[in-house]
Amino acid sequence: MTCEWRGEFENHEVNALHAEAFGHRILDDDWVGQVEKRSLGWVTARDGVKLAGFVNVAWDGGVHAFLVDTMVARAYRRRGLATRLVKEATERARAAGCEWLHVDFDNELRSFYLDACGFRSTPAGVIRL
Repeated sequence: MTCEWRGEFENHEVNALHAEAFGHRILDDDWVGQVEKRSLGWVTARDGVKLAGFVNVAWDGGVHAFLVDTMVARAYRRRGLATRLVKEATERARAAGCEWLHVDFDNELRSFYLDACGFRSTPAGVIRL
């Protein structure tokens, strides 16, 4: 398994992985265009040529980065791959000069982000638009 910062990928691969990870139909989103324009970077995980995991690192152009869309294919879950993706994203955000890495998550992922990945709980707010 290889994890690569700003690894190459095709839109159809991430669209299929996103649908599997988040339980919806496969969309036709332009992931390549989105991350190249708006992200500090992203991490891909591959088993040979198969895309097994992905995380996007969005940012504000300054000292704040944000983990978005951490996803691992079902066949590769419970092997530490998501933790590897987040660790690589964390190291790369730090190397880019970011001082803070934010993430929001559903309650069932609390242990993963707080215990396995080292995030700490903070008060935050959100408005559904």
